[in-house]
Amino acid sequence: MRETPINEPVPYEPHIGQSRQYWRDIILGVNDGLVSTLLLVAGVVGGGLSSAIILLTVLAGAVAGAISMAAGEYLATESQREILDAELRLEREHIRDHREMEVEQLAEMFTDIGVSGEKLGIVVEAFSETDDILLNSMKVLEFGVVDSEVRSSYKAMFFSGSLFLVGSLTSVIPFLFDISPTRGLAIASALTAVGLFIVGWVKASVTKRNRILDGFANLLIAGLGGVLAYFIGDVVQSLIG
Repeated sequence: MRETPINEPVPYEPHIGQSRQYWRDIILGVNDGLVSTLLLVAGVVGGGLSSAIILLTVLAGAVAGAISMAAGEYLATESQREILDAELRLEREHIRDHREMEVEQLAEMFTDIGVSGEKLGIVVEAFSETDDILLNSMKVLEFGVVDSEVRSSYKAMFFSGSLFLVGSLTSVIPFLFDISPTRGLAIASALTAVGLFIVGWVKASVTKRNRILDGFANLLIAGLGGVLAYFIGDVVQSLIG
């Protein structure tokens, strides 16, 4: 192994970037598309339908699931933004009517960070110089919001919906060919397992974790969730059937 010279500078590793705000949507969308579509296939195969009917059913389910996922993520992200806007409006009123109290809160936050002594007064004075500066300071420190990190409702909607469709392909593709429903389900199950592993692998590649362990972790957790959901549905069906 080649030793790194002592004086050689450590290379600067860039951050993930703006996409980090949407990895939740990416992972959720793909995993949900993989698992829920396979469960749909398992349900209709058990009903004794033909491969052609199964294909149409799965396609309709995949499109409906993607639309539902996209709409839900859009509404959730918009709701979060509206709540934040309401909080910031109230914070602006607090600064207008109770400025000294807000400055005291700012000082407490900087103290929690580790600023103390004479530096604390200097920092607090600088970060509360005007009402706008104070509002931006509280926006970051009290609410944990940086404008560049705010999620776009449209991007969240796109990632969730489109990647749900991508995940559903593992259950759609087998039924594009002339095979029996049982064999199609077996192939879809195998492809879904591979897909779940790949999702964990890709996530680990981004987060610099163990790819194999994260791949199997995603496969195990999402897979077990799908199996549990299937058996619960089977039990409920037997009870009401």
